[in-house]
Amino acid sequence: MRMVYMGSGELGLNCLDAVLESEHELCLIVTQPARRGGRGRKPQPTAVAQWAQRNGVACIEADDVNCEAIVDAIAAEKPDLILVIAFGQFIGKSIREMPPKGCINVHASLLPKYRGAAPINRAIVNGEKETGVSIITVTKTMDAGDIISSAKTPIYSEDTAGSLHARLAELAAPLLIETLGDIENGSANYVRQDESQVTFAPKMKKSDGYIDFSESAEAVKRKIHGFWPWPGAAADYVSQDGQRCVRVTFANAKCWDYANCELQPGMLDENLHIVCGRGALEIIEIKPQGSGLMSYADFVNGRHLRPGDMFIKIEH
Repeated sequence: MRMVYMGSGELGLNCLDAVLESEHELCLIVTQPARRGGRGRKPQPTAVAQWAQRNGVACIEADDVNCEAIVDAIAAEKPDLILVIAFGQFIGKSIREMPPKGCINVHASLLPKYRGAAPINRAIVNGEKETGVSIITVTKTMDAGDIISSAKTPIYSEDTAGSLHARLAELAAPLLIETLGDIENGSANYVRQDESQVTFAPKMKKSDGYIDFSESAEAVKRKIHGFWPWPGAAADYVSQDGQRCVRVTFANAKCWDYANCELQPGMLDENLHIVCGRGALEIIEIKPQGSGLMSYADFVNGRHLRPGDMFIKIEH
């Protein structure tokens, strides 16, 4: 089949590799425009645009994919199917109904759970035990199309959003190739989503990661893992004497059931664990503002942490 790919994020890179190596023809990629980022604030092409350049596939950037010029460019390729993965724009009817084999999407959840922009993060934060990928038809309502196929994976206690993202990307590629074969030969089964089971995963903002240690250690740990690497579970470290202060982002943590009830939430106990509303938190990895990711032991030694020092919630 001739295919047009629409995507911007890294989730689809494994799928792009698989399609490129398959019998299908990837004739065009449509992606978001380059955005300013990094220390130099230089325009950064999307991960998909960079992939296209490396692999010699035609690629166009679209501020509005539904504008006449972009729709015409897609139509000119006469695609049999359009594949959408982590694109970030609403796709209008003229594109959805263009290809004879349909317009499909790979979504990083077991739909109908976690429709929306942040399904991986929300699944970890909410304490789900498993998740997966779903391949669906693209409809007017976001992530509400018929389910064509899906695949599951456990969510492990040590998973972060980053590690789970990578595993789901690997899971998606063979599922996609199998599903494309079913669509091509007419054996694909389209199942309507159960609307009574729908949950949502709205886009995250930086302030979602501001940690409140009055919550349980388990809840805080899930946020640390679910928000790494973005938006990051963050707090301000303040020494007991008030002389040392730095903003930090937590990357990895472990829960302990015990807690020193004489200490207030956010305070370091005799083991340099962070006391929470229930239980305590052992930090494994941490990223101080302006520094790279490091072990908590290195942070402790470098900043001379002591029992009684605190991590406090960032005020909006």
